[in-house]
Parts: sequence; structure tokens; C-alpha cells
Amino acid sequence: MAEALASPLAGKRVVITRAAEQSSDLFGSLSSHGAIPVSLPLVSFAPPYDFAPLDAALLQWEHFDWVIFTSANAVKAVVTRSATTGRDVYRAAKPPRVAAVGPATSVEAKRSGFSVDHVAKTHLGVALAEELGERLRGQRVFLPRSDHANPDLPAALARFGANVTEVVAYLTLRPSETDRAHATRTVQNDADAILFYSPSAVHHLADLLAPAKLPALEAHVALTAIGPVTAAALRELGVQRIIAAADTTIPAVIAALETHFARKKALSSAGANE
Repeated sequence: MAEALASPLAGKRVVITRAAEQSSDLFGSLSSHGAIPVSLPLVSFAPPYDFAPLDAALLQWEHFDWVIFTSANAVKAVVTRSATTGRDVYRAAKPPRVAAVGPATSVEAKRSGFSVDHVAKTHLGVALAEELGERLRGQRVFLPRSDHANPDLPAALARFGANVTEVVAYLTLRPSETDRAHATRTVQNDADAILFYSPSAVHHLADLLAPAKLPALEAHVALTAIGPVTAAALRELGVQRIIAAADTTIPAVIAALETHFARKKALSSAGANE
């Protein structure tokens, strides 16, 4: 309790825009620091409309040199579909090496039974391709992703000479139950911070509020981007003051928020003493 009261996050209402099933650990960490986490799931996930490309890739599992996971959802989609179709990706005679875009994705891959050969130092798809570099030349790469995934990664992999098989492993959607009135109430009723984990969440909130209203929030809400691609999405919509976490892990998110609110409190106290 003393640690929670001492944290700059104590009493701060932090809106989490990612899917509810992905947020339990983050809820717990925020609460332990005295924050008040508020769920506003602006992203949900669904199976692809057509499983044929994913099924075909899974049948070729042993023929790939690398599988690149850019999200925990991609890992789950591959594991779920392989179990459904009876394709055992764990007992392959010659399994592909596994690369993950960041620590959260790596943790999910390991939890699912994969051995992870490379985790990107910079948690960005293009950075992952650059880190692997010449190791990709002539390699067959399986890339299971969302239907809204950034096109930069497959292009970067191709530049390094990889033979890329990209498939839609899952769909990224806006939850149907999130309506305009609910979103407006949630972000405008004393919200101190909003956490965005993907460009999709940024755009979905902008659609609900009207794009011009999102930059107006930065005057009193800490708009926080998890990852450079998400930060870029906020900037494209006119947001200038963006809180950026050092990486995608929960400790990094907590640290970014604590630093912001501690600095804000210090500035406020300095102004009051002038």
C-alpha cells in the first residue's frame, strides 16, 4: 500500500485501449502502483475469413527456414490453427527458426512451446529484418500477421533477399459494443492517461471521437504510445505531445507514466512557488 501511495500514478485514471483478454497483467501492475485502470477495448481479434493460405503454410512448416512472429496474437493464431488441423508444429523433423518482434511476443512464443532464436532489440518489424540482415538471404520466411499489418516488414525482408510467405492469420477489428457515447465518456471523464498499443486503436478512437478531437485531448490527458509505429499514428493525426514507453513491456509502460506524472507534478509545484 505504501508503494502504491508513493507512486506518481496514485489516483490516476489510466484508460487501456487494447483487448480485454490481453490486459489482465497490465491492470494488476497499474493497480499495484495506485492507478485506476479503465478498460476501453478499441481492438478485438477474429479468425481470418479464409483459412486456406494459413493451412497451406502450415503444411509447408518444415520447408520454412524462419517464422517471424510480430505479435502474441500471431503466435496464438498459428498454435490454434495447427491444433485444429492436426498439424503438429512442435515435432517437425526440421523446424524453422523463430524470430519475435519484441519481448511480449517472445514470451508468448516460448509459452506456446517454441524455441525463440532471435528477439528484436528495437521492437519494430523493419528493425527485426535489419537485425537479421544477410542471414535472410535465400531463406524461406513464414510471416503470419493481421489483416491490418504494416506493409513495411515484408518489403524489408524481400530487400534482404528473403522468400516471404505472408498470410493473414487473424483479423483486427473494432469491438462492436464500443460506441461513440461510451468512448467519449470514458476518455473525457477525468481520464489522466490513455494507452495505445497499436495504430488500429488510435484510428478507432479517432473514428469514434472525430479525428480533430484526438489532438485536443493532449492538453489534459497523457496520450501514451507503445511502440514507434503507434506513436507515428498519433503524430499523423496531429498529436504532438506523446508519452513513449522505452519498449513494449509492462515495466517500461509503468516507468514512462510515472516519469510523466512526476515531471508534471514537479512543474506544477514549481509554478505554485513562483
